[in-house]
Amino acid sequence: MAKIVMYTTAVCPYCINAERLLRSKGVAEIEKIRVDLQPDLRLEMMEKTGQRTVPQIYINERHIGGFDDLRALDLAGELDSLLAA
Repeated sequence: MAKIVMYTTAVCPYCINAERLLRSKGVAEIEKIRVDLQPDLRLEMMEKTGQRTVPQIYINERHIGGFDDLRALDLAGELDSLLAA
């Protein structure tokens, strides 16, 4: 199974939806980086992704983007192969 890293906050509905989608695909482990608890990590996220919003999702070190991007990959039939790699 792929390594998943997700920049997240405690009360982000898009983060919850992203985690729910990944879990429905059989993902057992998600490394969550809580940017609400450590503001310096939000800066790191912004430098790496160019984005300010959460979630920011990585699958095997490939930046996927946010929940909408993750969902689009799923609808296009590409998410399963990324997760299997």
